[in-house]
Parts: sequence; C-alpha cells; structure tokens
Amino acid sequence: MDFSWSDTFMRGGRAPSSGYDPGNQALSQDPSADQARNIQPIRFVDAHGDPTAGIHGIEQTLALPFELRQNVMVTSVDKLVNWARKSSLWPVAFGLACCAIEMMAAGTARFDLSRFGAEVFRPSPRQADLMIVAGTVTTKMAPAVRRIYDQMANPKYVIAMGSCTIAGGPFQGSYSTVPGIDNFVPVDVHVPGCPPRPDALLWGIMKLQEKIEGESLAQTRSGR
Repeated sequence: MDFSWSDTFMRGGRAPSSGYDPGNQALSQDPSADQARNIQPIRFVDAHGDPTAGIHGIEQTLALPFELRQNVMVTSVDKLVNWARKSSLWPVAFGLACCAIEMMAAGTARFDLSRFGAEVFRPSPRQADLMIVAGTVTTKMAPAVRRIYDQMANPKYVIAMGSCTIAGGPFQGSYSTVPGIDNFVPVDVHVPGCPPRPDALLWGIMKLQEKIEGESLAQTRSGR
C-alpha cells in the first residue's frame, strides 16, 4: 500500500498496515457513541412548519397556531422540571477505590461526560444532587458516605458503580467490607463491572435520566 509521511501523521503516527481498524469497529458497536454522533440542533418546527419532537424529554401538550410554533412551546411543569433536572446533574466529587479512576476517565475528552450535563463535579455535597459511589465501601467508611448523602439537597440520586459497591465484589463476606451500599443508602442505578468502563458509567447516567423523566412533582420520594 502506498502512503506518504503526511498520511501517516494525519492518521496519528501509524502507518495503515491493513484496512481493519478495531477502534472504528468498537465505536460502531457503541450505542452511546452512535447517540452522541446523531445529536441534532433543536427545532420546534420542520421546513414545512409542522411541529417536531423539539427538545428531547419535552413534548408539546397543546397545538399552537402556525405563527407561534417557531417560538412558543406548551408543555407540563413536570416535563419541564424533569428535563432541567436530568440535563444538569451535578455529581459530588469523591472516590473510594479503583472505580473512581474510571469515573475520572468519563470526564475526559474521549468520553465527554459534559454531553449529558453531568460534568460539574462539586466539592461540596450541598451543591450536588448525584452521588456516584465508585469503589469498595468499608465499614469504617460507610458512616462518612451516609453523612455526605444526608448533606445533599433534595432531590438527590445515587449510582452504585462497580461490583464492590453493589455487593462487596471480591471482598464479599469480609469482616471489613459492606456487602452493598443499598444497606444504608437508597440506590437508583446499579452499574456492574470490576471495574466498569467509563462508557458503562455513561449508560448508568442515561438510565438515571430516563428515571428522572418519569418523576412527578406531586409524588414524594419516600424513604430517602
């Protein structure tokens, strides 16, 4: 195969030895990557003036005159508030073990956690509404985790990241490890793995967003 040094430079410093690119194949099989590539600008109406889906998570509940469709959208308060909540999740910045490294990697440019509005890790639990428990929780650390959760303002959500957090992992049955944080903290989404990849955490955040979409302001989050 003929190639120049400029082609090699543009390909990241590697000569094209064959037509097979495992990186591109992995991306093509990644649903979250496909979803990110298919993001389109927000349009309330199409080229013919007919209403479109608009903002994902907010549907129009009332038909409007044609001259207002471009600038006005009528929906319920629940849908508007839930859309704002799921699009601006602020995780509290803390990690417990090796899963925290994968959580940090989710915020890098390769995975780009900011696509989902959840990249603002807050140093104070009073400024956060999402707790990502990433790593082994020991019996000595469990009261501190619960204290951080109690200091978070409502509504608040919890993602259990990794098998150690979910069920103790390889330390299950140990005298010093909590066999799952759902024994003392309510969990909304479980992300299995040891450790789970950053894109698995993105999957967990998308599942949490789907759960938030179905909430109602009239319902109370009991037991939290």
